[in-house]
Amino acid sequence: MTKLPARMAAASAAVVLAAAGIASCGSDTKATGNGGDDGAKRYKISLIVGLKGDDFYGSLACGARQAADKLGAEVDVQGPNRWDPSEQIPVLNSVIASRPDAILIAPVDDTALQTPLEQAAAQGIKVVLVDTNVKDPAFAAARVTSNDELAGEKAAEEVIRLTGGKGSVVTVNTQPGVSTVEARVRGFEKRLKQESAIEYVGEKFAGDDAAKASSVVTSTLAAHPDLAAVFATNTLTGQGAATGIKNAHKSGAIKLVGFDANPSGVQAIEDGAAQGQVVLQPLDIGFQGVTQAVNALSDKQVEKVTLTGSLVATKENLRTPEVQKYLYQESCTGG
Repeated sequence: MTKLPARMAAASAAVVLAAAGIASCGSDTKATGNGGDDGAKRYKISLIVGLKGDDFYGSLACGARQAADKLGAEVDVQGPNRWDPSEQIPVLNSVIASRPDAILIAPVDDTALQTPLEQAAAQGIKVVLVDTNVKDPAFAAARVTSNDELAGEKAAEEVIRLTGGKGSVVTVNTQPGVSTVEARVRGFEKRLKQESAIEYVGEKFAGDDAAKASSVVTSTLAAHPDLAAVFATNTLTGQGAATGIKNAHKSGAIKLVGFDANPSGVQAIEDGAAQGQVVLQPLDIGFQGVTQAVNALSDKQVEKVTLTGSLVATKENLRTPEVQKYLYQESCTGG
């Protein structure tokens, strides 16, 4: 999702921990503000996720609906069946034709979605980029995304802790051109380079293909028998890496830190297939995305760049309320 240039981590970017303002996914907060009893317009907002049926985007949609309930807006959620610009662009074009007041979108490609989104903005539709980015987001009313670079640094910290700062480490990534995973790798590599006893053998691409990710682990282990840890940048690379480690009879010996707070990632921690999963906060991304869209539509102050947080889930903290709150789910509880 994970998902293209570096995320804009300018000093002016707000690091938002929106948890305090968010209730459970099934919030039944009554509409106030735009859609209250004052007769103000009830804004129509379309959320286009990166992948339909994905738990991360399910949680993001939950946050969006919570904000819509609070602010009196209406949110519909759409998305492609595959992580592919050729599938997302027709969805976007259909949404543009329906003339919503605002579009929240997680672009699946930083280049292919650039022109269609600029065209939407040119028609007076407020565009808020959520989760992922495009090459030049100048047209966007706002961007709300995880601080993926910092999350990558947290993944590196966990790898260092698990390995004692020794041995070879490999990154299994998806594909070039996905802003989120590029930032994760950038943060991971930056922190790992500070450890002189770790040999970083680089970044290997597997696409969104678990079988290829498994093969990457197999080939890396053959070239580096001292492989101590694997960093996987999303759900499928994590699943494939776990399979490759298992096939080599190295489960637990080779540490795996991924980016998967879906049920599959939780199960991997419980089974010992993974030792850590970086948990992003899509609930907060959705909430803040709708909030900024409504602010833009009602001529209120807009936070141009909002960065949300992350944490690392392990077997030791998996059941804590802080972690449980942010584990991804496809549908809102009670909603």
